[in-house]
Amino acid sequence: MRVALGLLLAVSTLAAQDAKDTAEAHIAAAKAGAGDDFQNLFQFQCYGPGPAGPRPAARAGAQRAPVGGQRAGGPGRQGPPDRSTWYAEPVRVFDNLYFFGQSEYAVWAITTSEGIIVLDTIFDYSVEEEVAGGMKKLGLDPTMIKYAIVSHPHPDHDGGAKFLQDHYGTRVVMSAADWDVLDKRTTGTKPKRDVEATDGQKLTLGDITVTLYITPGHTPGTISTVFPVKDNGTPHLAALWGGVGLNRDPESVQTYIRSAQRFSGIVRQAGADIILANHTDWDRSKINLPMLARPTTGSPNPYIVGNTKVLGFLKVAEECATARVMEVN
Repeated sequence: MRVALGLLLAVSTLAAQDAKDTAEAHIAAAKAGAGDDFQNLFQFQCYGPGPAGPRPAARAGAQRAPVGGQRAGGPGRQGPPDRSTWYAEPVRVFDNLYFFGQSEYAVWAITTSEGIIVLDTIFDYSVEEEVAGGMKKLGLDPTMIKYAIVSHPHPDHDGGAKFLQDHYGTRVVMSAADWDVLDKRTTGTKPKRDVEATDGQKLTLGDITVTLYITPGHTPGTISTVFPVKDNGTPHLAALWGGVGLNRDPESVQTYIRSAQRFSGIVRQAGADIILANHTDWDRSKINLPMLARPTTGSPNPYIVGNTKVLGFLKVAEECATARVMEVN
């Protein structure tokens, strides 16, 4: 009787656990992780298209973003879009970190004692004005761009790499898996195959070391990075999640979940207190950059959010992806 009762209790416990492990429960966990800071990320991750197609909107009027975060000016465009739809002013974000992106897409530039490292290169039609012109506008020399770390092979991130390679001799860094993807692409501007990143690689230029992690899921070899910055001389640690959007096939989404979990462990142990993305919607850049462009005396840097919120950002990625997988299983 005791054995039977014990088995009954065990089965009941497992049933209760299974009842809690639902797509809705993971969406709720993602919403909690997003808090007030990353609601745009939450809406995109949990209510954009997934393995089974678009999910129902989270709220009336919620916009569904296309797969991979592509927006106006992405693949399929006929000629460059009008400048008024994409141009953004450059902004100094930290002592050694600058924004040289478009209204929707980010290029982060890290200045070092021996040159500049850029993270992503935006489109071929905008890189000269936004990156080269933006640097000149803020007193930097674009000929000093020594490395371009391309997070993944989509034209909104790799399109400008050839310009930097051809004009400044910039070394272009991608994972081997993503170089393979780019080599097979038959349309659009692309750089010559160059530096192949490895997982955990430390890229040092002068006084700055950027650590590269291969976090597949968005693409076969997406690169996420961790690097130091200073805010009025005070050191901080920034993490950049290299690929936000989810693909339609469940296997890629499962890989994405594992990468998000692993990168969360890395940034937790490292104590990163800044989270960045390469789309301005996801990391509050559309709010933060105007604040930094017109600073208020004594106001804190809005990108310094603390490790808990950094982990909350990555929790959104993990939990929304988990919900997507569960919906098709």
